[in-house]
Amino acid sequence: MVISVASGKGGTGKTTIATSLALSISNVQLLDCDVEEPNAHIFLQTRLEKSEVVSIPIPRIDESKCNFCGECAEICAYNSLAVLKDRVLVFPHLCHGCGGCSLLCPQKAITETDKEIGIIEKARAEELHFVRGILNIGEVMAPPVVRAVKRNIGKEKTVVIDAPPGTSCPVIEAVKGSDFCILVTEPTPFGLNDLMLAVEVVRKMKIPFGVVINRASLGDEKVAKYCADENIRILMQIPFDREIAVAYSKGIALVEAKKEYLGKFGEMFHLIENIVHKD
Repeated sequence: MVISVASGKGGTGKTTIATSLALSISNVQLLDCDVEEPNAHIFLQTRLEKSEVVSIPIPRIDESKCNFCGECAEICAYNSLAVLKDRVLVFPHLCHGCGGCSLLCPQKAITETDKEIGIIEKARAEELHFVRGILNIGEVMAPPVVRAVKRNIGKEKTVVIDAPPGTSCPVIEAVKGSDFCILVTEPTPFGLNDLMLAVEVVRKMKIPFGVVINRASLGDEKVAKYCADENIRILMQIPFDREIAVAYSKGIALVEAKKEYLGKFGEMFHLIENIVHKD
């Protein structure tokens, strides 16, 4: 079973929930797909075992063969190629590595060269298997790194995916294929607004989901009312607790700082199992 943990906005406690869930169950694999700012490792005592480079293919133009017809630029949906009178400009940061330009070039003047955009790291924390992606500084193409992380999914394990915040392309790539998605929010106007966006995304993707309300004793009741009105299951409510905040600042996982939450996350996992198997 693959459980993704997402949020419409940053700072809601998504990584707290993902790491706590992973540490509360057995035979588990945790994937940190927040590749622009991965931080799940901070809460795990991991031992690095292996790292791999992530690359995407970038077009290389052989101008001795090119007749500057412009077909490559016309088919590029991302405007990563510009054909001038006697020159072809390539913009690597815009290229998605789809390979369409090299496939359709009439003159066969385009080949591809690998461009390194990040790395993935594999580690262990006792019985927990951990994989994270790290996008290189200055790069903007996060989805290929997310896909590289997800290629390591262990089918025999329960997989927890810590998705990026927001509702953009990296989030879609991270939650795609999940059996269930936990949406983490907070009881504030911003939390409600971005939760509504995240709910729309997972509904369009037809992924079963539920909500965890973090810092539930702060803010107002509008998030809970929205969930009730939309018939959205609230999986857990975690009240604001200074001890949790202090532990977080020290890189201590919630379930280690407050042992009673081990049982609560275990119960939430069994609830999710029942929902997935029922569907």
